[in-house]
Amino acid sequence: MSPDKVLSYIGLAARGRNLASGEFSTEKAVKTQQAELVIVASDASDNTKKKFRDMCIFYEVPYMEYGDKEQLGHAMGKELRASIALLDHGLANAVLKQVKSGGSK
Repeated sequence: MSPDKVLSYIGLAARGRNLASGEFSTEKAVKTQQAELVIVASDASDNTKKKFRDMCIFYEVPYMEYGDKEQLGHAMGKELRASIALLDHGLANAVLKQVKSGGSK
């Protein structure tokens, strides 16, 4: 099985300190217009998904659901994470391109 490129990009962003994780930090990154892409775990609560989806529409930030809490947390070397924000434009575009091409793995 090949490594998941989206999760690799998340790990790269974490190592480069271009990532906000956790509900509070992700929300702050969106509201201060630092977020280039918000990723919410597929197994996050419906309230969390709706909150970030609506917030991203309002602030015009790309939003996607990807992986689960464990995968997102593991990709960045932490415990479970339901929401993250990529702060680097290039990495955000790479993730979106990877997902749109259907080649996340």
